[in-house]
Amino acid sequence: MTESGQNRGKRSDEGFGSIIDFLLTNARLILGVSGAAILGIATLVVKRLIDRASTPPEDEDVEKSDQKSIEDSWTLISTPSELLRKGSRRSLCKSLPLPSETAQFDLIKEEKPIEDATEVINGPEIGIQTSEIEIQRIHLCVTLQERLLYYYKASVSIPEPDVKLAKQLALSICGELRDFLFNKHPELPLGELYLGGSLCDDLQVISPSHVNLFAPLLLEENLWRFIPGEMTILNTPQFWMIKRTNLEYFPNGSSRWDKWKVGGYLSSKVVIETFHKIVTGTINWPAIGSMLGCVVRPVVAAGEVTLEVRHDYCYLSLNILPLAKMEDRLLLATPHSTGYMENMWYRSFYTAEISRLKELDSADAGSRACCLKIFKSIFKQNPSLNKLSGSHLVTVLLQLSETQSDWTEEALADRFQEVIEELISCLERGVLPCYFNNKVNLFSEFSEEEIDEMGYTLYCALSEPDILLQN
Repeated sequence: MTESGQNRGKRSDEGFGSIIDFLLTNARLILGVSGAAILGIATLVVKRLIDRASTPPEDEDVEKSDQKSIEDSWTLISTPSELLRKGSRRSLCKSLPLPSETAQFDLIKEEKPIEDATEVINGPEIGIQTSEIEIQRIHLCVTLQERLLYYYKASVSIPEPDVKLAKQLALSICGELRDFLFNKHPELPLGELYLGGSLCDDLQVISPSHVNLFAPLLLEENLWRFIPGEMTILNTPQFWMIKRTNLEYFPNGSSRWDKWKVGGYLSSKVVIETFHKIVTGTINWPAIGSMLGCVVRPVVAAGEVTLEVRHDYCYLSLNILPLAKMEDRLLLATPHSTGYMENMWYRSFYTAEISRLKELDSADAGSRACCLKIFKSIFKQNPSLNKLSGSHLVTVLLQLSETQSDWTEEALADRFQEVIEELISCLERGVLPCYFNNKVNLFSEFSEEEIDEMGYTLYCALSEPDILLQN
């Protein structure tokens, strides 16, 4: 009798199992995988209730075990529905197109820690780790405006103590170099050394990593003349020459810079080599670094005079740049992209560009500088875009400012997308004219392959800007 009862029980279980399989198979077709999973769990609970009613418990432990398993099953039923709702919201947010109008954004709220999510999903009961279900900090259905401001706060801005430390180190080194040059090399007619660049203009991003130290050359204006780039052999508007003049009245030796002259022109290469010898060979940088609480050492690189500064809380690259200035024209002794040209000087518009950008922001309380720093951070961390510099971005922002009047923080998202569109347009043409001299093409130093790669990356970001905001 017992065996007969067991056989009938087995047949009953097999028939019940066939019904379960039939239901689950059709559930997958109708409800999908998630619906089938929930139906399967519910069916399992019903089967356990039937088995418990038909089979007398052998002892109290078995009864408690069955009761616990049933409770766990009900927990499994209630939990996936919450996970599905969270997953649905995540999928919905990812699939939403970018909003056409930006929303007001006054405050970025702190996100709830990841650990708090275990209270919602009852992780210990169902034995699922939060990492397995990919619980992440996400903004539900936020606008591009909010994401940009959050990115600025999290990935762009530099803590004020770090900026202050970097500036203090740079100023101290600048003072030491100035004293050494004036005391040990009075034959070099130099003006007052000073710091410049994005660190001093509060436009550096991520970390305070570099600063320029300018060494002005005191040229006699009646003995030297700037020659525009389009009038030189290279016919490159961005690289000028400095010609020695009035030799019939003031022969060689009349100017203190005549000894750095090659073929009738002041040689940027000879000037750089002179600075390089002084900085790398005659200054006791270990002693200066010890006094400042850091390590200072010159970097041996052709065509550059650079100091590497290492502090416990800061790493800084300090570029020493000899410059010549007449009226509003500023020439730097930096190499050409194709190599170092003997007598060529780089025509820099950095000071004029940044002054114009700040002037526009002050006039309309604009966010051009904020937009510039966001793009600088993005390009710095993106291998496909890191060749685009702050000069390219400032030029695009200044050009857009002529056609767009609303640069308030509320319009940041719109201006962000327009900068991408303008960059793509310029890359397609292969031309980005300098804002203060349209004869200068800022893209002339890029190859076709580099332009194609940058254009493709930005084109992909046009419809999905979030790919640029992912670190």
